[in-house]
Amino acid sequence: MSHCLLKTTQLNSKLLALALAIAPVYAAVTDSKLQLADEITVSGLSSGAYMAVQFHVAFSTQVKGAALIAGGPLYCAQNSLATALTHCLGKENANPDLNSINTYVNELVQAQRLPDLAQLHDDKVWILHGHADTTVKPEVGKALVSQYQQWVKPANLKFVADKPFAHHFPTDNNTGTACDVSEPPFIASCNYDAAGELLQHLLGPIAPKVDSSTGNIRQLTQSQAGSLLAKTGFAYVPKRCEAGEPCRLHISFHGCKQHVAAVDDAYLTQTGLNEYADSNDLVILYPQAAASAFNPHGCWDWWGYTGDDYISKQAPQLQAVMLLVEQLMAKH
Repeated sequence: MSHCLLKTTQLNSKLLALALAIAPVYAAVTDSKLQLADEITVSGLSSGAYMAVQFHVAFSTQVKGAALIAGGPLYCAQNSLATALTHCLGKENANPDLNSINTYVNELVQAQRLPDLAQLHDDKVWILHGHADTTVKPEVGKALVSQYQQWVKPANLKFVADKPFAHHFPTDNNTGTACDVSEPPFIASCNYDAAGELLQHLLGPIAPKVDSSTGNIRQLTQSQAGSLLAKTGFAYVPKRCEAGEPCRLHISFHGCKQHVAAVDDAYLTQTGLNEYADSNDLVILYPQAAASAFNPHGCWDWWGYTGDDYISKQAPQLQAVMLLVEQLMAKH
């Protein structure tokens, strides 16, 4: 199994139809009373971790923390499928070129296509990479740590590298897959509460999660202007947030093969994030990538399939997700 699709194949008609489907069981956001703080935190798994880094850096004036599971450094692929396959996934000799990456990222900053990297200095960053991960090698995760060490102060960066996890989102529930395998829906029972650990690092002390979530999953219309995303994204909204109480926004980016068309609502409901959302007044935004003929596993664009400009703040997918944020933050 490979979580991160980088192989050109053709979707069958059934999968394509699923990828474009809008789940009818969720209500659309039409009369939101959400009162969301301006500061955002993000997290992601695998291609979602790559995307979370891109979103963090591109919108660092609003994003104040990032939690990254089984990912690699910003611009690891350097707009090259061959580089992505060789140095950003599971090959034994994977070795992201941080010097070349830094040169390009600094060029974007100078051109004002990315914010000043000094904006990241006080942000919280939490990185988890299981040492049994063969889909994205631990060395790639270490390169991500090295990259963030350039940007954030040491006390704000936490790296968890001592867990025997495969390639998945680890949880402390007993409904996931085995912890030593990587298979759909890529949410595993590991006796480890990644959702709680990452939120505590990003937000500070948090209340214990509830036993069962009671909020609603809402539909959001996603931009299609060059983003190649699904038509619909989702947000988990606790009852207190729905009623207009002040809440914070956390964005969670799924991995490859984890969008709704592939695993139904598993990523929307099984990571543990929603149970913490209820007890800590958090809205969880779940944007959705989509499968296509050249991206059949529905990965986020971290190697350039939407075009060369995929990590700048003008990138189509980054802009589309920010539009979702603006939908949620709109005052009614």
